[in-house]
Amino acid sequence: MSDIPLLLTFRSPPLPFFIESNRVTYQPGEAHPNRTNLGVFDLLFIHRGTLHIGEEDRQWSLGPGEVLILRPDRWHYAVRPCEEEMVMDWLHFQTTAPWEETEGGSGSLRGDHYTHVIRVPKHAKLSYPEQVQDIFTSLHEAARNSTHASFWERQHRFLHLLQMLDEGWRSDEAKAAVAVAERAAAYLKLNFKQPVSNRMLSEALNLHANYIARCMNEVFGCTPQQFLLYYRLDQAKLLLLKTDWPIARIAEETGFRQTPHFSRLFAEHTGLSPLRFRKRFTG
Repeated sequence: MSDIPLLLTFRSPPLPFFIESNRVTYQPGEAHPNRTNLGVFDLLFIHRGTLHIGEEDRQWSLGPGEVLILRPDRWHYAVRPCEEEMVMDWLHFQTTAPWEETEGGSGSLRGDHYTHVIRVPKHAKLSYPEQVQDIFTSLHEAARNSTHASFWERQHRFLHLLQMLDEGWRSDEAKAAVAVAERAAAYLKLNFKQPVSNRMLSEALNLHANYIARCMNEVFGCTPQQFLLYYRLDQAKLLLLKTDWPIARIAEETGFRQTPHFSRLFAEHTGLSPLRFRKRFTG
């Protein structure tokens, strides 16, 4: 099996949402049920013993502290029965947003200036199993309660679990790239009304411009200048809808020096001129 990790990537918002969870015990000779196209993601976390399970042409023998996420659209089956008592937590979740499974970070889904991508390992040996055990215990307890508050508690605990999985698998180098990209994005958002060159960004972050660009391309799928342009255009869309300002003022307020240049770029990216965009969405 390849050393490159299999990653499940979810574009958010909307965020993946919790459905149900429980704890199950298999005695020696018992096995995980076979299922096809379950329709929800099935997250398994092993407390004790070993679970032998497969998904299509991949197979795992999961031990204590290991987690596996099974896809909603595949065949899942028991490779063989348990040899000893096995205790695991399972959790079903789903998403209405685009998602994909890839080897490493080589997928098509990217974050940008207003969306985020959650990347979690399909299979991992956790270095913090006690924290995950606590989350599952809280989820199971909340599931026994039908109050309004318990709904929010379950979603909150589940998202905390996703965050831990999202942050835990990355190497130190990958974590550094995310941190640099987010710092650069924050600077660009704060200064989008002013001209911002790559040199200015480099000096502000005290990092080489090429390294910043590489980090932003890895995390957001675009260069710093592309990110800045997309953010300015999004701000222009909001002003076109929320104000009756003339196009020249909107161009100036969103960092474009010349109105014709702004109108041309806006039309290239939206398929509509600023005036037609305003009329289409404001009547």
